[in-house]
Amino acid sequence: MVTAGVRAIAAILVLGFGGACGGEETPASWQLVFSDEFEGAAGSAPDPAVWSLEVGGHGWGNQELQFYTDRPTNVALDGQGALVITAHEERWMANRYTSARLHTKGKASFAYGRIEARLHLPQGKGLWPAFWLLGEDVDRLGWPECGEIDVMENRGAHPWRVSSALHGPGYSGGNAVIAGFETADRRSFADGFHLYAVEWEPDELRFSVDGEIYHRVRKTRLSASGPWVFDRPFFLILNLAVGGTFGGPPDDSTSFPQRLLVDHVRVYQRNATTPTKLPALQ
Repeated sequence: MVTAGVRAIAAILVLGFGGACGGEETPASWQLVFSDEFEGAAGSAPDPAVWSLEVGGHGWGNQELQFYTDRPTNVALDGQGALVITAHEERWMANRYTSARLHTKGKASFAYGRIEARLHLPQGKGLWPAFWLLGEDVDRLGWPECGEIDVMENRGAHPWRVSSALHGPGYSGGNAVIAGFETADRRSFADGFHLYAVEWEPDELRFSVDGEIYHRVRKTRLSASGPWVFDRPFFLILNLAVGGTFGGPPDDSTSFPQRLLVDHVRVYQRNATTPTKLPALQ
């Protein structure tokens, strides 16, 4: 997750839902290799064969204010085909807020493909929803050497704007490769579900919103800044942070509870050779 004070290597702003880079390939051109549609009884946990829940409130490297829990009040299926991550304003340990963060590390990792999530974002200052990936070897290499792919991040105070970013050695934090996408009429991304995706090839990544590509990063472009680390397996992460260096803390205008809804997460690939760990499709 990108930190505040970003001095981007590249910043592309696309107004409206018409992408400057042209239309995206349809999922029909890819083979579905992973899907979680979050079907299940209301109040049940996300599939433990796929997702692990983080627990802790140490700031997560970004001075975040929430304590992540594994309680159903913070993360559960809604019984209608969606996962709900809920942020509450409540004292928990030494933190003022609670929320949830889940990942597929050690359970499902991918190198290349089309990776997408259909999300309904929250809205309000200090909220930081994100859908992103980290290199599977983060424990051995550390960050940013492991690489990070931010498919979607949002500052809750700017509900009409989302962004995507790449982090790696030489282009991380304030030097991340970042681009933003805005609606022309400042229509809020919290108005309903929208599809956020990255198409990840061996020499290029393409980011899109609702099928429109707005951010394209080629391997050759990063050669002067640092090594291309997007040639290895990455795992998936979904979370709703509160506060932190990206958008600052909530204020009196921010109401709680706030919810990030996930309709589905899917991964498509052109062949079956790239996934390293993969639970069976249900």
